[in-house]
Amino acid sequence: MYLPDIPDADLADMLGDDAGLGDLTTHLLGIGDIPGKMTFDARDPMVVACCEEAERILRMAGCVVERVAKSGQSLAPGAPVLVARGPAGALHRGWKVAQTLVEIASGMATCARGIVDAARSVRPDVAVVCTRKNVPGAKAMSIKAIMAGGATAHRLGLSETILVFDAHRKFREPVAAVELSGRLRAGAPEKKIMVEIESLEEGLMWAAARVDILQADKMTPASLGALTEALRERGLSPLVSAAGGVNAANAADYVRAGAAILVTSAPYTAKPLDIQVRMARMG
Repeated sequence: MYLPDIPDADLADMLGDDAGLGDLTTHLLGIGDIPGKMTFDARDPMVVACCEEAERILRMAGCVVERVAKSGQSLAPGAPVLVARGPAGALHRGWKVAQTLVEIASGMATCARGIVDAARSVRPDVAVVCTRKNVPGAKAMSIKAIMAGGATAHRLGLSETILVFDAHRKFREPVAAVELSGRLRAGAPEKKIMVEIESLEEGLMWAAARVDILQADKMTPASLGALTEALRERGLSPLVSAAGGVNAANAADYVRAGAAILVTSAPYTAKPLDIQVRMARMG
């Protein structure tokens, strides 16, 4: 499984933000040079993510690290993630940054995996994609986490895709859907055209204009099913994506209703999952 890495510069910033001027407690206790060992283990069942970055953070802090797990791996409670050795000052410097990164990313990855598993229990080739509503400044972590869970990015940013919202259309004079679709296709013929819709009527209008993807926003599975049936009856074949409120509990219902793509932001606000950290003096 290919997963992107968070750049070293970002990891160094995380480490520097927490301990840029040193560790006052360790300094005052005079324990910084005492050798020790630190273990990271899964406390909760999880799909672990960003353990490679945790390893690199701890190395930056001055530790020697043995990583046992890899991002995307399912771990049972008590399963080891990594072992770090080094002076107490290095262990304490990297501890919380590395732990918190893995906990947050693993929560996202586990949530994404739950949605993917639910959706693919109905249709193995359905795509689960995550929006660009990640926490600002945390995109690299968020994308790696959702990919570790089996999802992919819906839109990495405004520059890569065409997605027409009603909010875009409010800034134009009224124009026929087919004319607007033609303008977009002529301007970027190598791109697919996506249009967000909120009703069956809107969906049929834009499908007749030959857009590539209808993104059904906050439609219920029943409403989306009515849309996909109406499209079939008319011989129209855009892909239909379900967006807005998609989660593990309703993913299968949307796929049964005919969604080929599930668009979700749920993993980005998933609860972090606990990593248990233990330290011991050596020697």
